[in-house]
Amino acid sequence: MGMDTNLQGRLRNTSLPKSHGLLPLFEAVINSIHSIEESGLSPELGRVKVEIVRSGQGALNFETGEKKRGPEAEGEIDGFSVTDNGIGFNDENMKSFETLDTEHKIVKGCRGVGRLLWLKAFDKINVASSFKTPDSRIIYRTFGFDKQSGVTTPKSEVKPADFKIETVLHLDGFVPRYREYSRKTIQAIANSLFEHCLWYFIREGGAPKIQVIGNDEAINLDDVYHEHMLSSAGAEAIELKGHKFDLTHVKLRSNSSQTHVIAYCAANRLVKEETINGKIPGLYGKIRDGENEFIYACYVSSEYLNERVRSERTDFDFDEDVTGMFSKTELTLSEIRQAVTDKVRAFLDRHLEANKKAGKDRVEQFVSKKAPRYRPILARISEDNLSIDPNMSDKDLDLTLHKHLADIENRLLSDGHDIMAPKVGEDADDYQKRLQEYLDTAEDIKKSDLANYVSHRKVILDLLCHAIERKDGKYAREDLIHKLIMPMGKDSSQILFDSCNLWLVDERLAFHNYLASDMTLNAMPITGSVSNKEPDLCALNVFDNPILVSEGTRLPLASIVVVELKRPMRNDATEGEEKDPIEQALGYLERIRDGKVTTAAGRQIPQSDSIPGFCYIICDLTPSIVKRCNIHDGIRTSDGLGFFFYNKHYKTYVEVLSFDRLVNSAKERNRAFFDKLGLPTN
Repeated sequence: MGMDTNLQGRLRNTSLPKSHGLLPLFEAVINSIHSIEESGLSPELGRVKVEIVRSGQGALNFETGEKKRGPEAEGEIDGFSVTDNGIGFNDENMKSFETLDTEHKIVKGCRGVGRLLWLKAFDKINVASSFKTPDSRIIYRTFGFDKQSGVTTPKSEVKPADFKIETVLHLDGFVPRYREYSRKTIQAIANSLFEHCLWYFIREGGAPKIQVIGNDEAINLDDVYHEHMLSSAGAEAIELKGHKFDLTHVKLRSNSSQTHVIAYCAANRLVKEETINGKIPGLYGKIRDGENEFIYACYVSSEYLNERVRSERTDFDFDEDVTGMFSKTELTLSEIRQAVTDKVRAFLDRHLEANKKAGKDRVEQFVSKKAPRYRPILARISEDNLSIDPNMSDKDLDLTLHKHLADIENRLLSDGHDIMAPKVGEDADDYQKRLQEYLDTAEDIKKSDLANYVSHRKVILDLLCHAIERKDGKYAREDLIHKLIMPMGKDSSQILFDSCNLWLVDERLAFHNYLASDMTLNAMPITGSVSNKEPDLCALNVFDNPILVSEGTRLPLASIVVVELKRPMRNDATEGEEKDPIEQALGYLERIRDGKVTTAAGRQIPQSDSIPGFCYIICDLTPSIVKRCNIHDGIRTSDGLGFFFYNKHYKTYVEVLSFDRLVNSAKERNRAFFDKLGLPTN
């Protein structure tokens, strides 16, 4: 029983990604190669000419066989013409063309749907073909093909015996969505065509002479082949679950635009490529073969792939992975990929030693100088995983190593649930060995955590040094420095301890009962104060608000600490809380005490008005600040970078630290840790 075919419906159901806009052209060239083979011509005598037709060039005139050329040959690509001297559209081939899903050339892997791809990317197709009949007549046949009418009625006429045998296929009206994403220049199009047809060049017998023409320029793919190929292709075969796969190893010159790939082919056509950059240790960038650099490609072909290629030839119809009852019989893409990758690794092994060493050296340098936290776990990362691209950015390398660290931590967590008891049938020696391995891993993880903690301090110190430098004639605002020490507008119930860097000021600040940053006094549960702004209007100047710390967890609290920050090189200090940061800090302390200090949980603190106080003023020692320190009877520190004194009235120790003293003191306290990890302190 015959069945009608709806061309519009078939086109809707035919997939062609917009990134594959040149695939219909490539299919036309492959058809020309097959036509030459079918004619009996050798590859040396076969000719295929691809012409790029741009706006300003007329369409093919089938009466004269010529194209009209306009003045704007440099315009957008409007179409292509493909000319070959193959067997042509004789009666048998014409009938096949008019039949979708024909099996006429099934032995060549043809599915009879390639012409549908033409109509996906082009508005219409015109064909002019001259061919020889069995009785030696020359017939010239023309017809069209479009979305509305399908194949138009062919017109045929007899030509003289010396009429040239050739077929011209014109793909006209390049659909904008495909044109936009396609290669534009003749060189790029020629390179893409070569990459798609590379199999025909490296196979036994080679390819016919293929030429790409555009804007009065011609590129022969033989020249592209010699330009790209470094050496003769090598071949080998593997067998997977009873299916044979042929592998062709290709070395392309380093001027190729390709990356290292595995190319899966079906019916002598490239179907899909997968990059293998970085998936084999040492395989990244360009690799060397003696004095030459090259890019590697492995072409995989098999009857198994031929049978499972999709009709559009953009992918295959089999699963990435299979589980369950079919896993032992069904072959998957991941199994093919793994087997091919193993062969590629063996083929390239001797070429990758230099790259692998460079990758390991890059890891060693990065860990030694910038990320010592990973040092304890390097021995637990496989050699393959440590062979990375030496040109990888610090960010990407950090992410890569962190992923390995996370994997080790996950395994440690999983093992920890099972480590406390021997497994069924496990003897004492095996259990002891497993327990020791778990403990060794746990120790390395803890070393990594400590290294990370120390490295973080080094980064914060570097940021602080950068923040207090003058840039474009200006100094950083208080808030930038404030945020390095602790986030603003938060208290200890709202933030994690790890987000604070209180150690910059004093290591003891880590041990607090309550801590607030840039908050009004009446918003702090420890003060009991009703004031929401300071006498010097500091509530309006959030950069001058204090960091408040109440130490200890038992009653009474050990001390109250006030930290006041000022802009670097600020030189406007005068008498009064509004302008004197020392008076300002003492005023904060007095108001807190007057409010009857409580714990964060609301418990009253006896004699809160006499709780010891510590005030830290962090600012540069400008002339006005030095003058205020002298007025308060401050004592200059031995390094000349600060002042200190005790105020009997306020029962408070006051220290004025310049930013240089703050940085130097923090560096000195952490120097032993930095030296242990090999981190510079200058």
